[in-house]
Amino acid sequence: MLTYDLKKAPGIPLYEALYRCIREDILSGALAPGEKLPSKRALAQNLEVSKITVEAAYDQLLAEGYIRSREKVGYFVEAVERRPRIQLPQPRAPARAIPEPLLDLTANGTGQFPFSVWSRLQRGVMLDYGRTLLQPLPNRGIPELRQAIGEHLLAFRGLRVDPQNILVGAGTDFLYNLLLQLLGRDLVYAVEEPGYDKIRKIYAAGGVSCVSAPMDSRGVIPSALGKAQVLHISPSHHFPTGLVTPLDRRRELLAWAGTDKWIIEDDYDSEFRFHARPMPAMASLDSRGRVIYMNTFSKSLAPSIRISYMVLPPELMARFQRDLGFYSCTVASFEQYTLARFLREGCFEKHINRMRRFYKNRRNTVIAMLEASPLAPRLEILEQDAGLHFLVRVQTRLSDQELTGRLADLGVRVKALSEYYHDSSADRHCLVVNYSGVQESQLEQALTLLWEALG
Repeated sequence: MLTYDLKKAPGIPLYEALYRCIREDILSGALAPGEKLPSKRALAQNLEVSKITVEAAYDQLLAEGYIRSREKVGYFVEAVERRPRIQLPQPRAPARAIPEPLLDLTANGTGQFPFSVWSRLQRGVMLDYGRTLLQPLPNRGIPELRQAIGEHLLAFRGLRVDPQNILVGAGTDFLYNLLLQLLGRDLVYAVEEPGYDKIRKIYAAGGVSCVSAPMDSRGVIPSALGKAQVLHISPSHHFPTGLVTPLDRRRELLAWAGTDKWIIEDDYDSEFRFHARPMPAMASLDSRGRVIYMNTFSKSLAPSIRISYMVLPPELMARFQRDLGFYSCTVASFEQYTLARFLREGCFEKHINRMRRFYKNRRNTVIAMLEASPLAPRLEILEQDAGLHFLVRVQTRLSDQELTGRLADLGVRVKALSEYYHDSSADRHCLVVNYSGVQESQLEQALTLLWEALG
C-alpha cells in the first residue's frame, strides 16, 4: 500500500500533494510499469483523506499519461521515460549584492509623480466604464486617448493630426519594431552619432542595416547620410548633447527625404525646455507625408507607465491596417482611459509646468554647487537650457574609461559622452550628468569623490 506524508507539503491542496508523490514514484521507478495502484477507497482510508482527494489525484495522473484505467479492474502505471534521481546541491549563501551607488547620475527621478490626481482619475474610470474595460480594444488605441493626444499635439507642438493616424503602444521599443515591419528590413536606417545606443541595438536586433548619421553643431548633416533611406532623429532635444536642430537644418533634412525616404522624429524629452517654448515639431513642416512622429509619456510621467505613440502619415497608416492590422493594442484600456482624462482635464499641462519649475530649480542648484566647488576651474558646463541632463567637460589626463571607472569605485555612477559614439572611441573628457534623480544632500559628497578621482 502506498504511504505518503501529505502534511509535508503545506500551502498546496492535498490532491496536488498526492499527485506529486505518485508521479515522483513513477518517474523514479519506485512504481514499475504495469503495476496496479490501490483502489481510490483503499488509498483514501490508508492516507486518512477523502475519496474525492484520491480521485482528483488519479484524474490528473490519467490526464498527463502517467497511469491508465481499466474499467472495473483499476488503475495501472504506464511505461514512461524514467529520470534518475538528482542529488540537489546544498544551498549556497546568497551572492553578495552589488551595492547601490552613492549617487546615480544615469537614472531618471520618479519622486514627483502626481499620485493623488492619477488615483482619482482611475477611480472615476472604474466607476464610469465598469465591465467595458474588459472588452477588446481597437488596435490603434481607444478613440478617447487618440483624440486627447491629437489635441495635446496641436496645443503644445504645433502639430495638427488626424486621431485616426495615431497609433498607441506599450513603449517606444514596441513601436520601433512595428516600424521595422512597416517600412521594411531591406532599407538602410541611420541613427544619430553620437546618440542613444538602445535605438541602434533595437534596429540591429531587428536585422536591418544600420549606419551612423554624423552631426555638427546644427544637427544631422544631410550630405553625410550616404545610402540611408530612413533617418531616426531627435531634433527638438538631442540626447546626449542637448542640441536643438534649427529651422533651416530641419528644412534641409526634409528636402533630403524628398518623396522616397523616411524621417522618424523621436520627440523624447522635448517637454522640458526652461527658457523658451519648445520649437514646433519637425512633422509640422512636412507637406509630403514623410515624417513619422513619435513620443512617450514614460519620461514626463514615470518610466513604468509604458504608454507611447506615433503619428503615421496617412499612406503608412493605411499600410499598417492592411498588412499589420492583426496586431492587438498592447496598452490596457484602464491605463488608456486614465491617461485620456489626465490630458483632457488639463492635468498633464499642470504636471509639466510644475515639473519644469521643479527641475529648473534642481538644475540651478546642481550647477551652482558645481560652480562653487573647488573643482570649478577644471569643469565646463555645457547645454544648460533643456532636458533633464547636461554635459560637464572635465580637465583631466585620465581616459574616459579610467575616469568613470574610478568614480564607480567611489560610488558615483555616470557615463562619459564617448560611450554614446558607435564609430569612435576617442576620449572626450565629457560626462553626461542626469540630474533629475539627484539628491542635493548627496551631491556635495559626490563632488568630493570626483576631486579624489581626478587626483
